[in-house]
Amino acid sequence: MILAILGVLTGLTSGFFGIGGGTILVPFLLLYGFDMKVAVAISIMQMVFSSIFGSFINSRQNKAVLKDGVIIGLGGFLGGALSGVIVPNIDGQYLKYLFLLVLLFSIYRVAVTSTDHGKSVKYHSKALLVGIGFIIGMIAMSIGVGGSLILTPILVSFMYYNLKDAASLGLFFVIFSSIAGFLSLSFAGHMPYTEGLIVGIASLIGVYLGIKIKSVVNIKSYKTLTLSLYVIVLLILISRL
Repeated sequence: MILAILGVLTGLTSGFFGIGGGTILVPFLLLYGFDMKVAVAISIMQMVFSSIFGSFINSRQNKAVLKDGVIIGLGGFLGGALSGVIVPNIDGQYLKYLFLLVLLFSIYRVAVTSTDHGKSVKYHSKALLVGIGFIIGMIAMSIGVGGSLILTPILVSFMYYNLKDAASLGLFFVIFSSIAGFLSLSFAGHMPYTEGLIVGIASLIGVYLGIKIKSVVNIKSYKTLTLSLYVIVLLILISRL
């Protein structure tokens, strides 16, 4: 029952904030007593469900933001495929510290970026986008997050995406990185299928509700809520270090 509840809550945050869900799920699984590596694997399987379903709903509302997402996503798939090598060979405590650094970076970038920068979306070369996706995918899948936690601040700060559009694109990116991470960990024999399936299916309910709520929240409130989520997760993670 607790896994199903966590699935709904994770899906809600995934749909609303455009994150894979690992940002909220991994810390709570740690609180519930799961080992870091098991928590990462469950989180990755959940992301496959939430990212595909969430991106399907988002694409019906705004297809334009997904153009760069395909290119960045391909890089994320390649990077995420390395998680099956990284996770089994790196101590779980080091993965927690890496997660902490990622959170601190994201909080800083979202905090200092204006929601109304008045600039047009800035496009970059395909090679650069693939490279960005590769690095994010490699890091993200190794710590059990989808990658949008890192990607969204980059899209807003350096490519001038609207925060809500960046969140939608970030969730689309998670499809590529999470599938790669799922396959990689499955082949390596480190995927808890039963737990991941329970959380993943339950998350679909939350994803639908989260996207519907996001559509009616104004951009400034959305930024405040995004920062609040990051800080809460940061405090939870620090308590487990």
